[in-house]
Amino acid sequence: MNEHNKPTIVAFDFDGTITNKDSFIEFIKFSKGKFQFYAGFLFFSPVLVAMKLRLVANWKVKQWVISYFFKGMTLQEFNLYCEKFSAKIDTMLQPKFAETLEKYKQNGYEICIVSASIENWLIPWAEKTGISTVLATKLEINKNQIITGRLLGKNCYGQEKVNRLLEVFPERETYYLIAYGDSGGDRELLAFADENYFRAFE
Repeated sequence: MNEHNKPTIVAFDFDGTITNKDSFIEFIKFSKGKFQFYAGFLFFSPVLVAMKLRLVANWKVKQWVISYFFKGMTLQEFNLYCEKFSAKIDTMLQPKFAETLEKYKQNGYEICIVSASIENWLIPWAEKTGISTVLATKLEINKNQIITGRLLGKNCYGQEKVNRLLEVFPERETYYLIAYGDSGGDRELLAFADENYFRAFE
């Protein structure tokens, strides 16, 4: 409980908020190697420019990149990379994040990650960090447990972050919400919160 006599939920964006690097980019480097990474992003450079100019939706670009690097990979192999990548995430954390997280844990607050990144590499890290709830972008997997290259559902970005939070914590009037973000993709989540912090750990 807090001074508002309600349970408290703390929602953290991930990339750029509690990390100093983009985990999507770092995961591709980690799993595919730098040569394949740079070759792939050179191939996608015109599309990335178009995305920055808001000519192409970011979810479409993300799906194209996922398809290019991971389509046809088994879920088992992908998740093995994700498990190993959790140690890399520890080296990407903003220095001030750990202290804040520990304070919230001691207060008994519910902690969750709400991120546009892929849940497969966030969940192993969150579990070992003591964060029980991860709301993130999902990959589509076929019946043979192969990555199709498409997203399952919507990219967890913008209003979708609020939607996903409400799926898990629906009765908004019953809890006090604290949110952390660092970009336009967090705007709706920050506005939805009772208390918000923008780029708090930089």
